[in-house]
Amino acid sequence: MPVTKDNVEYIIRNVTVEDVKVLLDIERSVISEGKYFIVVSEEAEEKPLQKERERIQRILDNRRETLIVAEVNGVVVGSIEFRSQTRKRLSHTGSVSMSISKYYRDMGIGKALLKALLDWAEENPFIEKVSLGVLSTNHRAISLYKQMGFLEEGRLIKEYKLDHGVYIDDVLMYKPVMKG
Repeated sequence: MPVTKDNVEYIIRNVTVEDVKVLLDIERSVISEGKYFIVVSEEAEEKPLQKERERIQRILDNRRETLIVAEVNGVVVGSIEFRSQTRKRLSHTGSVSMSISKYYRDMGIGKALLKALLDWAEENPFIEKVSLGVLSTNHRAISLYKQMGFLEEGRLIKEYKLDHGVYIDDVLMYKPVMKG
């Protein structure tokens, strides 16, 4: 079993529909921090558990998508999701989003989740490009993505405006998927 930088044992596994509540709790918690998602707390809609269970089941049934979780002592502490594109000319690509509980960041779990997703993409015959957008202020995430081979594809300048009038760029990154 792998261990974090702080010698905490964890496992990386595929999601199950039983993970739905803790995944929603993590998402709400990260959104409430106000630093990592476009959505702010007052915009975050309450997601019904049954609809989220159905969404997870659709991911599990779709060979072009995945949702992977990290678990510590039987509790999910983070996740990474790959959403595929539905248009034929975009079907070789998709986008990534990741959430890690605040107390489990900077321990190597995000890197392990990202590695698991990239390994999945390499084995997936459909996926050729993994893309993501990250707030330009999220230096820790940008550093991780670069370390894992992602390249900056472009920026949407001043894409987000914070409450206090400060603008943030959306950094667009991608990684080509190596096969075999």
